[in-house]
Amino acid sequence: PKYLFSPCYCNSSFPVCYRALIFPFLIRQGKPTPFLTFVLAFLFCIYNGYLQGRSLSAYARYPADWLKGPYFITGFLGWLIGMAINIHSDHILRNLRKPGETGYKIPRGGMFEYVSGANFFGEIVEWFGFALACCTIQSLAFALCTLFILGSRAKQHHQ
Repeated sequence: PKYLFSPCYCNSSFPVCYRALIFPFLIRQGKPTPFLTFVLAFLFCIYNGYLQGRSLSAYARYPADWLKGPYFITGFLGWLIGMAINIHSDHILRNLRKPGETGYKIPRGGMFEYVSGANFFGEIVEWFGFALACCTIQSLAFALCTLFILGSRAKQHHQ
């Protein structure tokens, strides 16, 4: 059979670039991040990006009609919807306070009308969509790690 080489590779590039390179520059002011936390998060993103890219470019093989199949289409749509929720939720959070304003505010609008951690929810949906589109153990492992890490953060934020 004919094989298509790594159709999911480009799906993993934009979210990683958004979170690591674009998002930090969009944040106005916030609590300072400890340097060690920054370095560890940066190294994690690089290592995970390498593992995802390596698994997709060197090991994953797909049938020629994979891009037309239900797993890829459903996964791609889940990834796209999750990323849109994530980016929109980040926009709402960035604009909660006016410059110089402090204090706790409850976000309104978008998916925040349905879940208290809409940004976390969007990222979880995004990575499970990616895992479904790619159907690799590495993408599933990352989606599960995202669920456990962001799920616990969402619970803390909700409380």
